[in-house]
Amino acid sequence: MKGPASGTLKARLQAEAEAAGFAMARVCRPDAVPQVPARLQAFLKRGYHGQMGWLAERSHWRGDPAALWPAARSIIMLAEPYTPETDPLAAVGRRERATISVYAQGRDYHGLVKKRLKRVARWLIAEAGGAVKVFVDTAPVPEKALGEAAGLGWQGKHTNLVSRDLGNWFFLGAIFTTLDLPEDAPENDHCGSCRACLDICPTEAFPAPYQLDARRCISYLTIEHKGPVDAALRPGLGNRIYGCDDCLAVCPWNKFAVAARETRYAARAGMVSPPLEELAGLDDAAFRQRFSGSAIKRIGRDRFVRNVAYAIGNSGAPRMRPVVQALANDPDPVVAEAARWAALRL
Repeated sequence: MKGPASGTLKARLQAEAEAAGFAMARVCRPDAVPQVPARLQAFLKRGYHGQMGWLAERSHWRGDPAALWPAARSIIMLAEPYTPETDPLAAVGRRERATISVYAQGRDYHGLVKKRLKRVARWLIAEAGGAVKVFVDTAPVPEKALGEAAGLGWQGKHTNLVSRDLGNWFFLGAIFTTLDLPEDAPENDHCGSCRACLDICPTEAFPAPYQLDARRCISYLTIEHKGPVDAALRPGLGNRIYGCDDCLAVCPWNKFAVAARETRYAARAGMVSPPLEELAGLDDAAFRQRFSGSAIKRIGRDRFVRNVAYAIGNSGAPRMRPVVQALANDPDPVVAEAARWAALRL
């Protein structure tokens, strides 16, 4: 479908996306990101992916959206805000309490975003036919590069997508379709000389602007990394036990951020600055119950308590030494080692 009819369809599509809960919807071609394969290979060659072997194993798809589904003619990129109600950096200063990344404080976003994508996709099929596939961060899709190509925003110096209209607090979703929709112009970079996101990183995870060494990134270390964290990096974790928002929180474009419309993204009870000693005592059953429906659940009790032990070691609170001493003989050797490290720190 081309010409005026497709333009009218696209305008109605954007209205439907907004009605479904998305703040923005833009369109690009599957071949709109020719720079991705070379950038991805450079990232992998430097070893910046750490233990995320799936990035290398599926790089042929992640580097070329057209290879993922050759029949696709257009990609609709959508943004859904999850803007926090309070400053995430304030939690970092509460050293005897845990800091959990904003996106993980509420309901797991994967199911919520996918439900909205399916609603928009069903509407599109009913209106214009064709076929669709929807993706939310669970397939080898270069969402951020496609978001930039579609005009949602640009990849900032922290490598995350930044929007002049939304700041950088938003989830991305993609609808691949066989329909030929008019594409949007890509967004230009508006970071200028700002270095706020680079300079605030506690573990110096940015070797250069627009480059991320995941092996030093707190989000990677607390979520993806299996086994002990390098002792030299542990102090930089502070009290962050799941993810990190520092580079997002300092972006000056957040002055244009809009409030999240989905109430289930709001922090659940006990997710904002919970006491570290309370979390350290969780066994597997208690962990699963407490974090049911949360993205945190996927890392499992052992990795979670490992992170809590590191945070206690960084708390500077000698009163919590007995808490980690109680974990020194934990059945999981990584938790036990983290607890012994924390006890020595205190």
